[in-house]
Amino acid sequence: MPRDESASLRAAQLRLGRLPGYVRQPDLARRSGEEGHLYKKGWEVRFTARTEEEIAEIRDLVVAAGFAPARPFFKGNQLIQPVYGIAAVHAYLAAREALEAAGVPEQPNRRAAAPSAAAAAASAATAAAKRARRKPDEPNRTC
Repeated sequence: MPRDESASLRAAQLRLGRLPGYVRQPDLARRSGEEGHLYKKGWEVRFTARTEEEIAEIRDLVVAAGFAPARPFFKGNQLIQPVYGIAAVHAYLAAREALEAAGVPEQPNRRAAAPSAAAAAASAATAAAKRARRKPDEPNRTC
C-alpha cells in the first residue's frame, strides 16, 4: 500500500523545525521607500551546521520537505545552508511553533564537533575557492 505523499511531506516539514537555524525577512517599509529598488534582501531560512555531514543531512531533509536548498557557505565558524522563499520561511516557522507547543527539544542529537573539524572544512573550502579563481599558467595570446 503506497504511503500518502502529503503525510510524508508534512512529516519532513515538521522535522525542519528541529533543525538549528534562523529566519531573515525583508523590511517592507525599506523596500517600498524611495530607494526600494536597491534593497535586495528577501525571504530566507538559514540552517546552521558544524560539519559537512550535517549539511548533507540538512540538504536531504530540505529536499524531502519540498524545497530547493541553495549553495551552502561559511559564516564565522559555521556552515550555513540557505533556503530561499517565503514558503520555506512560513513552513519553518510553523514547524517551530508546532514543536514548541508540543514541548519537543530543539536539537536532541546534535553532536559537538571538534574545533579542528570546522577548521579543516574551512581550509578545504578556501583551497577550493582559490583553485577556482586561479589564473591559467599560460595566458591566451593573440599575436
